[in-house]
Amino acid sequence: MERVRDVSLLPKAHLHLHFTGSMRPTTLLELADKYGVHLPEALTTGQPPKLRATDERGWFRFQRLYDAARSCLREPEDIQRLVREAAQEDLADGSGWLEIQVDPTSYAPRLGGLIPALEIILDAVDTASRETGLGMRVLVAANRMKHPLDARTLARLAVRYADRGIVGFGLSNDERRGMARDFDRAFAIAREGGLLAAPHGGELTGPASVRDCLDDLDASRIGHGVRAAEDPRLLKRLAERGVTCEVCPASNVALGVYEKPEDVPLRTLYDAGVPMALGADDPLLFGSRLAAQYEIAREHHGFDDVQLAELARQSVRGSAAPAEMREKLLTGIDDWLG
Repeated sequence: MERVRDVSLLPKAHLHLHFTGSMRPTTLLELADKYGVHLPEALTTGQPPKLRATDERGWFRFQRLYDAARSCLREPEDIQRLVREAAQEDLADGSGWLEIQVDPTSYAPRLGGLIPALEIILDAVDTASRETGLGMRVLVAANRMKHPLDARTLARLAVRYADRGIVGFGLSNDERRGMARDFDRAFAIAREGGLLAAPHGGELTGPASVRDCLDDLDASRIGHGVRAAEDPRLLKRLAERGVTCEVCPASNVALGVYEKPEDVPLRTLYDAGVPMALGADDPLLFGSRLAAQYEIAREHHGFDDVQLAELARQSVRGSAAPAEMREKLLTGIDDWLG
């Protein structure tokens, strides 16, 4: 019988992790206690909350929980702790490279404004990377629920701080709101400034939202993208262009996009040649981190170790990691296979 290798020892890159959503549940409880924040009961049980975001009410509840958690991040040391712990969790799961996603406008009111907030976040990432040895960068994400002019401001700021560790520009929140094309100027600013374009698409809405990300935002990566599986021509296009889909299986199930882990179309994407980077999305709310996504591929989709290693390679190739880091991780993947 073939030896089953430990996926937490498989070197990999993590390209889809949201800032507040990366928090340890125990840290959230400690910070809430520190600031006297009354958390919704769903965040205090030690178990992942019951979620469903396939309707407006469910998405609103998900956002409310996320906002409650974010309200506990008030001081620079809270930001430093969150980033350090996210790095530690990633290292334990075999990650050698992490691109953490954040909308700094959400943290600006408590951290002295937009620029101070971004600088505090970037300093925390730089410090955590140096202290833990994890390669770590930032993807700045605009909120599609806000005005496209806000996204342009954020894109200009992201470009301005590219030399401080920002590697990409994203677009998050409810895909059912706001057209991708409304944010085309923001993404043009980001791309012209050398940043990766990595908007969310193809999770809560179907293949059309993935096409919009390609056509209107010239995306080089898609946050989620799983619903592309419903359109064979779109799969072919993603494969031919080498657009990496940041697939988050546990998140898809938790939010009700798919009923069961085996329903997530990992095989469909993989067999079509679409590059994938498995991601944890929001471990605080979904209850599982990076290595667990590889376990889902193994247990529910029959990926063997050779195929899991290929998924890890795809995550590295889809990343903004420098050449020497890619080489190190790819060599480590080969070593894992032995």
